[in-house]
Amino acid sequence: MEFTSISFVFLGSTLGLILRIFIQNNFKIIIGFNIQSTSIVNFIASFFLGIFVALNFTSNPTFLLFYSGFLGCFSTFSSFIYQLFVLFQKRKFMRLFFHYIEVIMISFLFFLFRLLFCSIFLK
Repeated sequence: MEFTSISFVFLGSTLGLILRIFIQNNFKIIIGFNIQSTSIVNFIASFFLGIFVALNFTSNPTFLLFYSGFLGCFSTFSSFIYQLFVLFQKRKFMRLFFHYIEVIMISFLFFLFRLLFCSIFLK
């Protein structure tokens, strides 16, 4: 991998990490139930992914910066899996189930919404 490519991944991952930490430390939403900050980050990442897919970023530097770098560090799949594991250990099976459904379904809906919106209005 050449230096320019590494630089794009590094820049994107740095920005993604900074934004993820900021959101996790400063935002919490309660709408009848607690939405964890990790879930909020995953929703936003899915939203951005829908935009990037709809815009069809295929050039190598853009791909490295946004897909591999930014979204790779911004989204928090490992944190999501750890949260599920902790709920499993605590035997909070209903919360585990609803948290899983919440993150997967809402993230998919955010992705789909942005993909469809961009596909319709940007063409």
